[in-house]
Amino acid sequence: MKAERKKQICALLKGIETGDEASVAVVNPDKYIQHNPQTQEGGEGLAALFKRLSKSSPRVNIVRIFADGDYVFGHTEYDFSSSRIGFEVFRFEGDLTVEHWDNIQARQGPSPSGHTMVDGPTEATDLEKTESNREIVRAFVETVLIGGQPDKLGQFIDDEDYTEHNPRIGDGLSALRLALFGPPSNDGITIRYDRIHRLLAEGNFVLSVSEGFLNGVHSSFYDLFRVANDKLVEHWDTTEAIPPRTEWKNDNGKF
Repeated sequence: MKAERKKQICALLKGIETGDEASVAVVNPDKYIQHNPQTQEGGEGLAALFKRLSKSSPRVNIVRIFADGDYVFGHTEYDFSSSRIGFEVFRFEGDLTVEHWDNIQARQGPSPSGHTMVDGPTEATDLEKTESNREIVRAFVETVLIGGQPDKLGQFIDDEDYTEHNPRIGDGLSALRLALFGPPSNDGITIRYDRIHRLLAEGNFVLSVSEGFLNGVHSSFYDLFRVANDKLVEHWDTTEAIPPRTEWKNDNGKF
């Protein structure tokens, strides 16, 4: 079932390129809950969005696709009028998806260490360690990102083999510590994590969905980690500002 659901979501996302209304057949229009504040409810809302987007000859690349129980989550590249990187999360009931979340930002980079926002390993391994890896990421986010304890970084990060895909941060523990806890950088970026909403995992990949503030702006943070030997060894992310309530096209909230 996991493989089939992944295939269905890949077909759905590729439908953005063609505008084919049939691509949304995997969506249950009677139950579908849309958490993108700028998209209308239901399969009909998605079909209209895809049709509109297809007029700009977009390109969609699903870089990574994972499944966790009734959830399928993907790491994506979009080329609309500009290049963007996204995470997409879908919840299934049976053969159809009934709920959707996403987080998309403009492509930036490469990073100081030369990495793009999407390169690196793509296939999940260590499937038997899914739950333990999930808890490692939970502890990291709660202790370091939310709890603000820089002295605990070494408990979670493999300094010998830590690859960072955030376009502002270099590889290694010292670069991460400086970015998270050092003085404001030249671009004045400040970041605050307040709450985890969801942790999705398949094997050595774990996606954390969190809420907080970037430069004082209410934002959603999607952080994908690769875990090896009980340490975090690679990280990708996107950050998106949450629009004011008056601009929402549905009432479901970002999370």
